[in-house]
Amino acid sequence: MPRSQLPPPPPPAHVRARLDDTAVRADRARFLEDLGRRSLGLGQLLLLWSVAAVCALGWSFFGMGLMAFEGGDLVSVPLGVVFILLGAGVLVPAGFWFARGARHDLQVRRLLSAWAAADRDPVTDRRLRAPARSLTWLLASFLLAAAGLWVAFGVAATARPGEDTYGEVAYCMGLGMILWITGLLGMGKAGVHYRWAVRAFREAPTAWPREQNREGNRER
Repeated sequence: MPRSQLPPPPPPAHVRARLDDTAVRADRARFLEDLGRRSLGLGQLLLLWSVAAVCALGWSFFGMGLMAFEGGDLVSVPLGVVFILLGAGVLVPAGFWFARGARHDLQVRRLLSAWAAADRDPVTDRRLRAPARSLTWLLASFLLAAAGLWVAFGVAATARPGEDTYGEVAYCMGLGMILWITGLLGMGKAGVHYRWAVRAFREAPTAWPREQNREGNRER
């Protein structure tokens, strides 16, 4: 299966009943491992931060445009328009990139839920909860959100009339808000994933349902 292609959904229950238990378990474990990395892997965290970095670059152009407008002369105003257009040219693709990533993340989440509900394997499921990945996302995102709040409100609180322009304050506050929102998204994703994993991978009987049914039929 190509790395960019998502795993297939699990086969229907009546089809799984005719398949080999060992093969189904192996597919389930492999696909859940792959989907878990796609949902909460280190690469996904870096991808989220990359989108935030692009947004920060676009906002930097906006900030330079605002500071240029404050000049008010014949050179600064056209230059400010150019910076604003450059900012829009960066932020609009970043918005599409973010929307595409959100749709991909939703597809991964649906496949995770479907494969987790397809059957139970307590030994594998305990490993697939991945608390370490959730904790990594949580701590890294918390630090990023804290840095964003410090930049946004710290600059606004220490700004002095005559020394700091409105454009500079607006730029710093916008940059801080980008960091803060990115951190909140990361913390929210980590919390949702951990809560879902605890519910989806509850302790289950050692024997799989099909094996239990077979044992019950033998007793009858």
